[in-house]
Amino acid sequence: MLDKTFDPKTAEPRLYEAWEQSGRFAPTDDPNAEPFSIVIPPPNVTGSLHIGHALNNTLQDVLIRFERMRGKATLWLPGTDHAGIATQMVVERQLAEQGNQSRRDMGREDFVAKVWEWKAKSGGTIVNQLRRLGASCDWSRERFTLDEGLSAAVRKVFVQLHKEKLIYRDKRLVNWDPHFQTAISDLEVEAREVDGHYWHFAYPLEDGSGEIVVATTRPETMLGDTAVAVHPSDERYKALVGKAVRLPIVNRPIPIIADEYPDPEKGSGAVKITPAHDFNDFAVGKRHNLPMINVFDDFARINDNAPPEYRGLDRFAARKKVVEEFERLGLLREIEKTKHTVPHGDRSGVVVEPYLTDQWYVAADVLAQPAIAAVEKGETVFVPKNWEKTYFEWMRNIQPWCVSRQLWWGHRIPAWYGPDGKAFVEESEAEAQKKADEHYGRPTPLKQDEDVLDTWFSSGLWPFSTMGWPEKTSDLARFYPTHTLITGFDIIFFWVARMMMQGIHFTGEVPFKRVFINALVRDATGAKMSKSKGNVMDPLELVDEFGADALRFTLTAMSGQARDIKLSKQRIEGYRNFGTKLWNATRFCQMNGCARAEGFDPAAVKAPLNRWIVGETMRTARAVTAALADCGFGEGTEQLYRFIWNQFCDWYVELAKPLLTGADEAAKAETQATAAWVLDVILTLLHPVMPFITEELWTQTQDLGAKRSHAGFLMTAPWPDLPESLADAAADAEIGLIIAAITEGRSVRSGLNVPLSAQPPLLVLDATPDQRRVLEGGAALIARLLRVSEVRFADAVPAGAIPYVVDGATLALPVAEFIDIAAERARLTKEVANLTADIEKTAKKLGNADFIARAPEEVVEENRERLAEAEAARAKLSEALARLSGAA
Repeated sequence: MLDKTFDPKTAEPRLYEAWEQSGRFAPTDDPNAEPFSIVIPPPNVTGSLHIGHALNNTLQDVLIRFERMRGKATLWLPGTDHAGIATQMVVERQLAEQGNQSRRDMGREDFVAKVWEWKAKSGGTIVNQLRRLGASCDWSRERFTLDEGLSAAVRKVFVQLHKEKLIYRDKRLVNWDPHFQTAISDLEVEAREVDGHYWHFAYPLEDGSGEIVVATTRPETMLGDTAVAVHPSDERYKALVGKAVRLPIVNRPIPIIADEYPDPEKGSGAVKITPAHDFNDFAVGKRHNLPMINVFDDFARINDNAPPEYRGLDRFAARKKVVEEFERLGLLREIEKTKHTVPHGDRSGVVVEPYLTDQWYVAADVLAQPAIAAVEKGETVFVPKNWEKTYFEWMRNIQPWCVSRQLWWGHRIPAWYGPDGKAFVEESEAEAQKKADEHYGRPTPLKQDEDVLDTWFSSGLWPFSTMGWPEKTSDLARFYPTHTLITGFDIIFFWVARMMMQGIHFTGEVPFKRVFINALVRDATGAKMSKSKGNVMDPLELVDEFGADALRFTLTAMSGQARDIKLSKQRIEGYRNFGTKLWNATRFCQMNGCARAEGFDPAAVKAPLNRWIVGETMRTARAVTAALADCGFGEGTEQLYRFIWNQFCDWYVELAKPLLTGADEAAKAETQATAAWVLDVILTLLHPVMPFITEELWTQTQDLGAKRSHAGFLMTAPWPDLPESLADAAADAEIGLIIAAITEGRSVRSGLNVPLSAQPPLLVLDATPDQRRVLEGGAALIARLLRVSEVRFADAVPAGAIPYVVDGATLALPVAEFIDIAAERARLTKEVANLTADIEKTAKKLGNADFIARAPEEVVEENRERLAEAEAARAKLSEALARLSGAA
C-alpha cells in the first residue's frame, strides 16, 4: 500500500540517481529510431539556477521526456559557457578578498591557471541544480565552451572566416567598460535612468561674428569635438554652413557642417559632433570624413590629445573642470536639469563609454543573408511566429560584430604579430610561425594577440561544435541539425541569430528546425523580478518547499504562447495539491482492489461509466500528444489537469464507488481493471511534466495485477497511442447527463446560497425516454452527490422551484422553503449593480490611451484581469438572478 503522502525530499534524489545510473538519459542505439536533439542554452559556469533557467530547462525536459517515450533517439546535450567577463570578475574579486595579488601582478598565465582552479572547484554548481529540477540531460556528453574540442572548433572558424575576409581588424566605436578595460556586448550594457544635466555651451564663430550654442550631458567629450552639425533645412544656420567655430579650451577651429542628424526642433538645433565618443556622431563623422579624436585612455581618464591641464584626470573630474572653465570664459549659457538614460556595465556597474579602438570584427551582414533566407523559406520556424519579425528586423539592420575582448579568460585570438605589426592568423602558433618565417625570409619572433573572443562567438558554434565538428562524428551525422531550441526572447539576436549565421556557413544546414521562445517569469503582480525589488523567487527554495514536480507543472501550465508568467506560491501550492490528489486517487484504487487484468482490452468494457472514462482517456491522450508535439505546453497541461482532477479523480472515482462495492462481480472486476488501465495511461501522459511523482507511483503499483508489457522505468515506457474508435457516444451522453445534472444543480444551490444541510428533491420535468432512464438509474448517485432527498418526475414547475436545463432536459430544485427568494433577488441585483459600476470604471481606464501609455505594464495587466474577473462574476450572478425569475 502506498504511503499516505508523497515525500519529494526523499524520493526526488533517490529517483534521479537511479535514472542517471541507468544510462537511459543517453539516446537509444536503435538505428531505426528517429533522432530528436536539443542543445541546452549553456548557462554561465559562474551561475546559479534562477527562475528563468527553471522555466527554460523544464520545457526542454518536457519535450525530451515526451519524445523519448515516443520511441525517438533523444539527445539533450548539456554544458556550460565559460562566461568570460563574469568568470574573470568572480576570480578577481576572490583574489581581492583574500588579499592576494591582482590579476596584472600575477601575470596572464598564473591568473588563467587560477581561473581553471576555481572552475574545477565551483564551476559545477548550476549543473547539479539542474539535476534537482529533474533535467534528463545526457551528462556523459557534457561540454564546456573552453574544452579542447570546442577550442579547436573556435580556432578553425576564426581562421577560416579571416581567410574568407569575413573577419577583419578595424577602428570603430565599441561599448567600453573602463572598470574591466574591455569592449562589451550590447547585452552586457544596462540602461539606467539617472538625474543629470544639459550644459548649454557657446562656441564662438571663428570670424568673431557671433556664436552657436550646443548642449551636452557629457561636457568632458567636447575636448574631442571635431565639428558642429546643423540640419540642412534649418534657415537659422544656412549662412554658417562651411564656416567654423573656435572650440573653447582646446582652442582649435572646427567646421560647421550640414547633416540630417540634428533635429531643428530640439534645443538650439545645433549639435556638437564627437565621432570618437558617440555612436551617432561616429556615423556623422564617417559621412563627412571628420577627424576622430579619442580623448580617453582605457580607464576613461583624459589622455594626451587634450590640453596638458586635463591629462590624467578621471572623466568626471574633467567634466567638472570643463564646466568651470566655460563659466570662467563666460560661455556657459544654461544648466538644465534632466532625467536621462545612461549605459552601465551590467557586471561592473560603472558608466560605459562609446570608445574608439582597434578591434576584430565579423562581417555579419554577409553571414546574415543565408540566415534570413532560411527563416523566410521555413527551414527554421519560430514559435510563436511573431518573433520572426524581431529576428528579421535585427538581421536586416545588422552591424559589423565586434568579437574581441580585452580579457584574459576566454578563447585567445589566434593571431600573431610580426615586428612590423603584420598579423598571421592560423590555428596554431607553429603554423603562424611557419607563415611568418616564409614572409620575412628568416626566423622572426612573433607576439600573440592579447585579446580573447566574445563568448557569443564560441556559443554561436554550440549546436555543431558540441557534436564534434569539425570532425565528421557519428553524433554530428545523427543529431545535427538539432530539432528544437528553447530560449528567451532577449537573446534572439545575440545567440539565436549567431548560431543561425555560423551554423549555416560552416555546416551548410540550419542549426535547429524550430525555435520556441519561452515567456518571461514575473512575480504574482506581473512586475519583473529583481533583487532591488525583493521579489525574486529562488527555484531551489520553491523545490524545497513544494517539490520539483509542483514547480515544473506550474511553469509548464503557465507557458501559453506569447504571454508572461505571473508566478505565485499559491499557484505552485495548488499544483502540489494536484499531485496529492492523484496520489490519493491511486491509494483509493489500491484499497478498492483495482489491478491490471491479463489481456485487458479497453475497447471491450461494457459498463457505461467505464466506456465513458476509456473515451475520455483516449481524447486526452490524443490532445496532449498534439499539444506537446507543437510546443503547446499550456494547452497540454490544461488537458492533463482537467482530465486527471475533474474526470478521473472527481467524477470517475465517485461514480465508480457503487460498482466497486456492489454485488455485481463482473462489473466490479471490469471497473477495477479499467481504473488500473486509466491510471497507467495517466502516469505515462503526466510523466514529462511531473516525472518524480509519476515514476514513484509507477514503481509502487508495478505489482498490482498483471505485469505491464514495459517492465523498466516509466521514463522509458511507450507513449500511449489510443485509437479514436475507443470513443462511445452513448456512454458520453449518459454519463455526461448525470455529471451535468449534478454540476448545474450545485451551481444553482451555490448561486442562491441554499444551505448545505438543505435537501430538496430534484424534479425531472422534461426529458427524453433515454434521459429519464439514465436519471432514474443514477438517482441514488445524483441524490448523494447533489445532496437532494430524491430524484422524481413531475409535470410542471411548482411554486418556489428553480428550473435549469442540461442537455435539453429540464430539471428543477424547489428551494423556496430554504431561502428568502425576495431577499436573494435583492442581494443578487445589488451585487450585479456593484460589479457593473466596477466594470464601467475599469473599462474606462483601459480605454484611456494616456493611462495605457504611462502606467507600468503590470498595472495595465492587473486592470485587464480585474475587468475579466468582474465580467465573469457578473455573468454568473446574472444567471442566478435569471433563474430566480422562474420561481414563483
